[in-house]
Amino acid sequence: MHSFSVKKITRHCAAGIALLATTALAHAEPALSAQTAGHVISAEPLSPAFSLPDAGTAYRVTYLSTDGLTQKGLVPVTEEVILPKGKAPKGGWPIVAWAHGTVGVNSQCAPSLAPYTERNRIYLLAWMKRGFAIVATDYQGLGTSGVHPYLNTRVEAYSVLDGVRAALSSYPLKNKVMIVGQSQGGGAAVASASFAPEYAPDIDIPGTVATGVPYLDPALMAALLKPPADGKVETGFNPLIVYALYLANGLAAHDAAFTPEEAFTAKAMPAYRAAAQSCVSQLTEQVRNEGLNFQNAIKPEFSKLMAPAIADMRYPTLKLAQPLFVGTGSEDRDVPPALQFALVKAACTAGSNVQAHVYKGLDHSQTVNASLPDSATFTAAVMAGKPVASTCGALNN
Repeated sequence: MHSFSVKKITRHCAAGIALLATTALAHAEPALSAQTAGHVISAEPLSPAFSLPDAGTAYRVTYLSTDGLTQKGLVPVTEEVILPKGKAPKGGWPIVAWAHGTVGVNSQCAPSLAPYTERNRIYLLAWMKRGFAIVATDYQGLGTSGVHPYLNTRVEAYSVLDGVRAALSSYPLKNKVMIVGQSQGGGAAVASASFAPEYAPDIDIPGTVATGVPYLDPALMAALLKPPADGKVETGFNPLIVYALYLANGLAAHDAAFTPEEAFTAKAMPAYRAAAQSCVSQLTEQVRNEGLNFQNAIKPEFSKLMAPAIADMRYPTLKLAQPLFVGTGSEDRDVPPALQFALVKAACTAGSNVQAHVYKGLDHSQTVNASLPDSATFTAAVMAGKPVASTCGALNN
């Protein structure tokens, strides 16, 4: 579920500056309470190194969003707004609301404080060439004060939707929004589409595009943790441990009852403590070097202790108001295909129009850009208000 690494000292300095500024904002209660979700607090030019090739003007924006943890009050959130070159079309540029994959839970890991990876640069540039502006939230707790509540669907959705509101209020943009996400962001995209009819009915969303989408419930969690049927001991690195560590850190930040020593083995505790500070590339390297997997890192009480975090991953409904595109790599080890297929099945059963694609032989990351031709066809149809082919019927065949 990862998306980029933070390496340069200058990025850490920028993160520190942003943290100080947003901490001050968070304590300015009278000023915040007088505003509404989607209000722009500040904007500054985005460094060209952090923008996209051949883009027009770009900004790093701080805006207010409803606190997804408490569901009341406002918190500052940061985002990037990247406009295509040239004069905006009549009515403004349509929007891709980009929901990013796993970066970490520490503020310094915010995507707006680092350049895009090559994969994401290629992907988002393709969307820009289709005529879309990019509005890319960092999510609550990344780039601002506090710990990011990792995989909390309400937090993600409010951040995405209020980021769109903020961008629409300040730039030559059109209220025609494709919600697009990968990995953690795939879940955030689905969550945004799920929450939007109630939370943001003012936003016009023709469709949603998601790849590598996480979906988890107690039964799926039990299946993931079940020892191999052949009795073999799991050996070597399992990338899912990285996400388990972030999920636990996000839970610990707002649930004093969570005791990590009861969920993780002594072997895994150094990585658990590192997860609070380490961005995804660093934590992945540590977990790989220590050879952590479900059998040597997780204690039997893990599922019970993590139940509140798993509950926060739920979508309020999977009967979506707009069509959903889902792209899955058959060799995805970060979000196992079985979890993604379960999401597709649940959304189809709920009555959503789902177009699901499986990319044979491709892993979690490779699927992102491989899905571009299919998502282009899907997007052209929904943006024009035309029907798209559903694959839900194939589930019964």
